Amino acid sequence: MKVEIKQIDKSIDLPEYQHPGEDAGIDLMAAENCNLTGGNFRMIKTGIKIAIPEGYGGFVYPRSGLAKDYGVTVLNSPGVIDSGYRGEVGVILINHSLEDFEIRKGDRIAQLIIHQIEQVEWNPVDKLPESERKSTGFGDSGI
Repeated sequence: MKVEIKQIDKSIDLPEYQHPGEDAGIDLMAAENCNLTGGNFRMIKTGIKIAIPEGYGGFVYPRSGLAKDYGVTVLNSPGVIDSGYRGEVGVILINHSLEDFEIRKGDRIAQLIIHQIEQVEWNPVDKLPESERKSTGFGDSGI
């Protein structure tokens, strides 16, 4: 799939797969330096704009290494980029740690996965079909 991309900041490389053909997510990089203080969140610019094709959506997921090693993750995970959005891609990061986390321009901060999207058409009914699970949930299915 080809996705049009505009570099706002040409000093940063285009997002790329670390292991092409194997990775699901393409790494997004920070377009700015910042100190993400412990317990706080901030939107980080990526220096790119993209045109996701109609029928698809972009989903911004955390990088597991940042979460595991530093307690830094995507706050609204996954962040959603609609196909009609043409602004700069931003990533809202949160630092769950008590330690400050330094972000440098060019650091890989999140990953983007493009998913095909089905549009929903509601079918109002008076009664839903039965299921084995019925209305149990939120921990009702066991340990």
